Amino acid sequence: MSIKINKLEIENVKRVKAVKIEPTANGLTVIGGKNNQGKTTVLDSIAWMLGGEKYRPTSAQRDGSVIPPNLHIVMSNGLIVERKGKNSDLKVIDPDGKKGGQQLLNDFVEQLALDLPKFMQSTAKEKANTLLQIVGVGKQLVELERQEIELYNQRLTIGQIADQKKKFAKEQIYYPDAPKEPVSASELIKQQQDILARNGENQRKRQNFQYLESQAADIQLRIKELLEKQKIIVSDLDIARKSALDLHDESTTELEDNISNIELINRKVRTNLDKDKAEEDATNYEASYNKLTGEINTVRQAKIDLLKGADLPLTGLAVEDGELTYNGRKWDSMSGSDQLKVSTAIVRKLNPNCGFVLLDKLEQMDLDTLKEFGEWLEQEGLQAIATRVSTGEECSIIIEDGYVAGQESSELSEQVTEINEPTWKAGEF
Repeated sequence: MSIKINKLEIENVKRVKAVKIEPTANGLTVIGGKNNQGKTTVLDSIAWMLGGEKYRPTSAQRDGSVIPPNLHIVMSNGLIVERKGKNSDLKVIDPDGKKGGQQLLNDFVEQLALDLPKFMQSTAKEKANTLLQIVGVGKQLVELERQEIELYNQRLTIGQIADQKKKFAKEQIYYPDAPKEPVSASELIKQQQDILARNGENQRKRQNFQYLESQAADIQLRIKELLEKQKIIVSDLDIARKSALDLHDESTTELEDNISNIELINRKVRTNLDKDKAEEDATNYEASYNKLTGEINTVRQAKIDLLKGADLPLTGLAVEDGELTYNGRKWDSMSGSDQLKVSTAIVRKLNPNCGFVLLDKLEQMDLDTLKEFGEWLEQEGLQAIATRVSTGEECSIIIEDGYVAGQESSELSEQVTEINEPTWKAGEF
């Protein structure tokens, strides 16, 4: 069960002459008053009593007083804390009457509870880190964020290269009529020589035909003697004739043009190959970009899952992009009441035994905000002691010139002034 402040008595500390307060157990106790009356001194005194020497005011003893500071607190667990005497030595007595020291207080006093504005005024990243550390996922989230940043930077670089490749490919000229591979001059010459060789063979066959035809004429003159020979020659002639009729000479014009234009053709081929390569590179980089996008999304989901499984101090609390959020809102977009809720909940999570927080300067918050925050504290079973530059009805007590307003004081200003009941409690506002 969390420990709270039941009673506190303060004498001769800074601006306070003599004050006794019984804060409401669950909810908000507002200490009101004008400036320089001793409101903040009450909070400073509590911090000094419970937090140790590091919270001791520079000039702790009230100006003009010959009596040293006297501080007395009774906690909800029966623990009594005192500071009195010339050196304001600490005295802690537990419910069984045994004495204890600062170590006994440290078991249930959370440092941020004594200085909540320190947390509220920290940077967005510092708030997020505090939350992550107390729920035990800080190191894992840092590693996931490192992976996300690394993947994001890789993807950014690849995306830029992919865009450049696409732009380069788009600007390239393309010749659809050009061959897929560069043309070889020696290959074209070889093709030309083959055609010339075939044409030469055709010419030889024509000459053979002419020769046979001449022989046939001679044979006709000697037809009687050479009849048998004539038949053979005539047969050969017939075959040769048919062969000659089927022959067609091939043109070398196209090859000659290609040979003369080979450099132009190859330039077109190289241009087409460059364009094809640029398009292929762009496609590959785009695929890499998409792959990295998938990996980034996986890391981000891992971060979400990590926080979903964490024991967060308040429903709706999260860390997004390295910043603390509540119900989807970053710190600077939260209402004043929500900021107080988040801060107080984190303090409770840091030390569940600490059931109270101290808040200075709540005058910046309107009455609706105070009411909402007070109701939440009461609902959560938490105690907050706060100061506010105001003398309105929202104040539980009013401090005037080091005393509680409306209470009698001695002429020497050394008698403790006590209130039996706050004029306003969180549950009533």
